Amino acid sequence: MIFDAHFHVIDRRFPITAGPEFEPHSFTVEDYRARIDAAGGVVVTGAFQGFDRSYLPDALERLGPGFLAVVQLETSVSDAELRELSALGVRGLRFNVRRGTQSLDELVALGQRVAALVDWHVELHVDAAAGLPVAQLEGLRVSVDHLGISAAGLPALLRAVDQGWKVKASGFGRTDHDVPAALRAIDAVDPTALLFGSDLPSTRNPPRGPFTDADVQLIRHTLPGAERVLHANARAFYRA
Repeated sequence: MIFDAHFHVIDRRFPITAGPEFEPHSFTVEDYRARIDAAGGVVVTGAFQGFDRSYLPDALERLGPGFLAVVQLETSVSDAELRELSALGVRGLRFNVRRGTQSLDELVALGQRVAALVDWHVELHVDAAAGLPVAQLEGLRVSVDHLGISAAGLPALLRAVDQGWKVKASGFGRTDHDVPAALRAIDAVDPTALLFGSDLPSTRNPPRGPFTDADVQLIRHTLPGAERVLHANARAFYRA
């Protein structure tokens, strides 16, 4: 039983805002369903989709019950639209610190606003080795994508986990971690912290390769009671 807390839908019927250096391949809901058998999950807006969320109503309808979403938003988004997105199934606000254009102050202010208005959490796509804004995001529920990317950032990531942050057990091919060791270290600090995500379709050609079914088996073989990482932790965090 899998709850996939991080994957993308790339439907060319809707806008793609990627620059000329990266053009993602199509990966529809049907492609996703054919690739993994998930009982529920979270479709995440990618950097290549910018602030466009026109694909979301269609994607969530096709995915069906049990699926939610995380979006990237401009600071000018209205309260009315935030409420509409929440009713649609959006549960989190993604900050693409690695490739975004907004300042940290803008992102923090927006994170505080959505938390107060619609009770969303914040998701960070960030290299933990570059630092994590733990103090700035104090009081907010926060998750970090892809094990925080760099092994050099693991000590900072573990300190954040100790403060209640969650970590996506996703995108193993994007990282330079000793993945089993990183999983054990995070799980030892907080057994509720790790949230499995497939990261399908593994965009930008991860240097250590895309998601495979072996990633799920790695989690199962590495952690006792791994089913909490594969579904229970994320269901609780996303209130699914």
